[in-house]
Amino acid sequence: MTVRILPYEPRHAAEWARLNEGWLAEGGFEVEAKDRKVIDDPQGAILAGGGRIFIAESDGRAVGCCALMAMADGGFELAKMCVSPAARGLGLGRALLDACEAEARAAGAPRLYLESASSLKAAGALYRSAGFVDLPPRPTPYARADVFMEKRL
Repeated sequence: MTVRILPYEPRHAAEWARLNEGWLAEGGFEVEAKDRKVIDDPQGAILAGGGRIFIAESDGRAVGCCALMAMADGGFELAKMCVSPAARGLGLGRALLDACEAEARAAGAPRLYLESASSLKAAGALYRSAGFVDLPPRPTPYARADVFMEKRL
């Protein structure tokens, strides 16, 4: 499988939604209000505010995605990272994470921040192996979020 990491284009909208709704359902999570906003309107909810979205594409089909959402302190929140079950084990999670980190560094961001769920063991292992450190709990719009991490850039 040959995979390219590409910047999001409007043609990716349906697959962006499919991938994100898929990982939420697979994890047993509800699609919450903030999820719905970024899934339904990635242009307005992410890109228009200075964020970025990356799509992992193979043979014209999206097999993974990840977003950077601009934060008030100049950092980015890493969000909506997923790889479709058929494409797991190919290193795409790391490739998407690396693309996001490179983009954040190029933008001069001081940090990457993320919220996750402790039940997402592979995600937590990926983030820790990439240098993310755990933070104390904080207020969040996500009922599922019980892991808070950052990586200083």
